[in-house]
Amino acid sequence: MKLSVVIVNYNVRHFLEQCLVSVKRSCVNMDAEVFVVDNASQDGSVEMVREKFPEVKLIANTENLGFSKANNRAIEKASGEFVLLLNPDTVVAEDTFQKCIAFMEAHPDAGGLGVHMVDGKGNFLPESKRGLPTPSVAFYKTFGLAALFPKSKTFGKYHLGFLDKNKTHEVEILSGAFMMLRKSVLDKIGLLDETFFMYGEDVDLSYRIIKTGFKNYYFADTTIIHYKGESTKKGSLNYVKVFYNAMLIFARKHFSGNQSGLFSLLIRFAIVFRGALTLLSSFIASSYLFVLDALLSFAGIFLIKTYWENMIKYSEHYYPNQFLFIVVPAYIFIWIFSAFLSGAYDKPFRVSKILRGIVLGTVAIAVLYAFIPDAWRFSRAMILLGAAWTGFEMLFTRITYHFVKNQSLSVEENEEGICLIAGEEKEALRAEKILRQSGSTAEVVYCASLTDVGKMAAIYRATEIIFCSAGYSFKEIIAQLMQCGSKIDYKILNPGSDALIGSNSKDSAGDLYVAEKSYALFRPENLRRKRLTDVLLCMAFILISPLNLILIIRFRRFLPNWFSVLKGEKSWVGFGSSINTEKFPHAKQGVVFPSDDIRNFALTEQDITAAELNYARHYSVSKDLRLLFRNFKYIGR
Repeated sequence: MKLSVVIVNYNVRHFLEQCLVSVKRSCVNMDAEVFVVDNASQDGSVEMVREKFPEVKLIANTENLGFSKANNRAIEKASGEFVLLLNPDTVVAEDTFQKCIAFMEAHPDAGGLGVHMVDGKGNFLPESKRGLPTPSVAFYKTFGLAALFPKSKTFGKYHLGFLDKNKTHEVEILSGAFMMLRKSVLDKIGLLDETFFMYGEDVDLSYRIIKTGFKNYYFADTTIIHYKGESTKKGSLNYVKVFYNAMLIFARKHFSGNQSGLFSLLIRFAIVFRGALTLLSSFIASSYLFVLDALLSFAGIFLIKTYWENMIKYSEHYYPNQFLFIVVPAYIFIWIFSAFLSGAYDKPFRVSKILRGIVLGTVAIAVLYAFIPDAWRFSRAMILLGAAWTGFEMLFTRITYHFVKNQSLSVEENEEGICLIAGEEKEALRAEKILRQSGSTAEVVYCASLTDVGKMAAIYRATEIIFCSAGYSFKEIIAQLMQCGSKIDYKILNPGSDALIGSNSKDSAGDLYVAEKSYALFRPENLRRKRLTDVLLCMAFILISPLNLILIIRFRRFLPNWFSVLKGEKSWVGFGSSINTEKFPHAKQGVVFPSDDIRNFALTEQDITAAELNYARHYSVSKDLRLLFRNFKYIGR
């Protein structure tokens, strides 16, 4: 056996399927075996592998063993001369394996090999080649000096930015996303260190290869796609903690004395520093528009109040401080919250959603205004003027954003852009169908020849390209993706797949266009409304104490269900069919099921699935409430 490919999977079924399609093509005319080790995925990954890739040697774990243990389980069974550790969120070219093995055979001193990796938009991934994370290298990386001076031989050692990415080099550290190893070397140095649960094991293994006298190489003559972290969310605080703790384990294992102590101190500080930075960046990324709207709305209302006092009421202090600092912020919160529920913060921005949110918020304020004491009723005119200003500033900020990004004053013009579909007619039509099912209204242009993709993308100013891999090689697709540039979004449709797979950002985990988006339930605004409804119902059950006590006594499972809904693990009304929960990434298991309404009939699994899909397609909050109260007896299920 020449090659053993080992892929560890955790809840990335669609990406795993695409990876296996590319691996299968790269293994043609080669004596190879493929292992998939599944770490207790809940998304149907195991069933997909068994159904579509029966030749794959599947190891289905009943718990998440982590990256190292999972890989070791397969390596122990591997019989290949070479072992490849491969991430499930990768796409390899048809000649990748042959080229890599040929290089390894021509360089008997090579213990490990990594390759040129790009993300889903064709950007080179610097982790394709790395240096040993010594204390000084880690310091430069943690405090941003490596990012400021990437090509410096002093500061740029972490990603070896001073080495030409288009040339093959001897390096110290390989990426676990694609790590080809000589099996005889593994027999000498041992398998992956299972102390590392996730992250750091590739650094440890690379370093052990070097210490044994072999070399690690960065091989530039083949390119793969790595969607970069679909199995793990790298922008999270948990990632920072796990990654730097892995570095701490590495330091204790390989460094000694003062060097180990210094590294440990630096890592502990890095966890705090990077964690704070991650929280801050996450907050800014998720809430900057909310904060901007709130500040601009407040500033505008303050100016309106000042004008109203001086020019209309002729009294400089007509409105007391509690109006400006309590009532006005409350109004702004209601307007912004209502706009949020209406989808005003979703992209693409829609004027109708902004206006609907402001109108509904104003109605809510008017209703509250009628019930509050007279001492807090300051001015209906200020409500109307404040609503008009808030709506105007929301529209103005979106127009400004759109103009800076697209040089257009129309906030909705060509927001969906042009989608170029490259592929044979049958597959191209299938790609468009999935695109439409996902809710996209983009104009579609077909391209039958892959060599014309770049030209047609330029002519039509395409914002997205979909490659149908049934008619083209992955090597050609990767080449086109790199050639067309990172300003375009890319997706790939594989034979027999129901998803368009890609990544719209080098920092994003990955993107899927699946049929889920054609259902009302899975639209962003409805997911928010459903979650809000669940939380409000949880609060209502607690506030009504006598009823709450009856529920706990009568329904033994009520309290566990209540906690599950509050934590977001379940919904008061949701799916009960395992088929649907596996098919739809955003689906939640319900306490009450849509099929409970028709329990008086003899239902098959197909009937239950159909009832749930109908519920999802025509979802509304009122439907949730009706289903819940009609089937209240199941609340303790």
